[in-house]
Amino acid sequence: MFENLSDKLEGAFKKLRGHGKLTEENVQEAMGEVRMALLEADVHFKVVKEFVAEVTERALGQEVLQSLSPGQQVVKVVHNALVELLGGEYKQLQLTGRQPAIIMMVGLQGSGKTTSTAKIAKLLKKKGRRPYLVPADVYRPAAIEQLRVLGESIDAPVHPSTTDQDPVDICKAALIRAVHENYDTIIIDTAGRLHVDQELMDELVRIKIEVEPAEILLVADAMTGQDAVSVAENFHKKLSITGVVLSKMEGDARGGAALSIKKVSQCPIKFVGTGEDLDALEIFYPDRLASRILGMGDVLTLIEKAEEVVDKKKADQLARKIRKNTFTLEDFRDQIQQIRKMGSLEQIMGMIPGMNKFKQLKNMPKPDESELGRVEAIINSMTAKERRRYQIINASRRQRIANGSGTNIQDVNKVLKSYADMLKMMKKMRGPMAGGGAIGGKKRRKKPKGMSR
Repeated sequence: MFENLSDKLEGAFKKLRGHGKLTEENVQEAMGEVRMALLEADVHFKVVKEFVAEVTERALGQEVLQSLSPGQQVVKVVHNALVELLGGEYKQLQLTGRQPAIIMMVGLQGSGKTTSTAKIAKLLKKKGRRPYLVPADVYRPAAIEQLRVLGESIDAPVHPSTTDQDPVDICKAALIRAVHENYDTIIIDTAGRLHVDQELMDELVRIKIEVEPAEILLVADAMTGQDAVSVAENFHKKLSITGVVLSKMEGDARGGAALSIKKVSQCPIKFVGTGEDLDALEIFYPDRLASRILGMGDVLTLIEKAEEVVDKKKADQLARKIRKNTFTLEDFRDQIQQIRKMGSLEQIMGMIPGMNKFKQLKNMPKPDESELGRVEAIINSMTAKERRRYQIINASRRQRIANGSGTNIQDVNKVLKSYADMLKMMKKMRGPMAGGGAIGGKKRRKKPKGMSR
């Protein structure tokens, strides 16, 4: 989402780094480019005006101008200002106090509210909580059924709502049931509309008064840009929302909603949706997003994503196989599946520090998601014996594998070559350790002088 903004900011900072010493003129020129980059990213114009004025004032301070690396100092100033703009500190869900804790999900129709409800439930389950999902949207066709199916897919109980019930009565009954069944978190999926209207707000206010939620989370579609900011303002005036879930952050939107929403509505962003999958929900850390926007990467989120998908037992088994030279095509496929679980390749690349500089190269190809799918399909089309001993895959077998995977022989050859190259690389890595040590094997002890052999 922030790729274009990142490129523009990088261009502005590159000019500053070319100067051994900064002047007010240099800074003003760079800030003009920053201003244009933010406006093109659909950031609210008032937010842009205040942001640029604040950064300019800090950048013209003596500490920056007299620094040995003034260009880098300006980047640091912009980073700190971005963190403040995005909300400063990470704001976690407030689920202590009255139990069960109630989360009320609100938003316009089509914002991804029902899916976000299930995503948050799955996230809370990972943290050891017992969520109870409550479908309170009795107007949209199949809304109740959609949440029931999603709840089933994450093994979370769903309240048996019906379309002939009053939403407030549904919530009251759900609270009684949750207490009886010992659930510690209730997540209410409320009704949405195509636009904010009085009838919708009245219903949401009635639910709020009745159940007294610990959190009221607005799901706002990041693709709508500044409309998402005005929606947040309207909902906050009526309901005093406690946080925002920005959905569809993986899309082609320019990112202005994320950079404007906290400043304009005073509501912190708590989660961002990064895809359709129910695992595609990230906790919102202002400092991490600021680093991503400025091309500094986000190593902490990358590590967390890896820890979520990597099975410790399988990782240990893989390490043993690499040491013993028994890494098969099945293991190769398993590693591809682990990478795909972490999210899109473009998202993963965006978390690697400095990767944006490589992306700016003219001949740098964009990551191809379908390529991983093709590799996986090719390996799945092999027999178990072929996956364990790739050397037996002759011309006729390659043709059969290509036919079975919907690819061609060249694709099969490419996969086998990549795998063979990987084995060679692993062999080189093992080489220096082959004589001993914890990885290479038992280290031979020298015998004391005088002892017979």
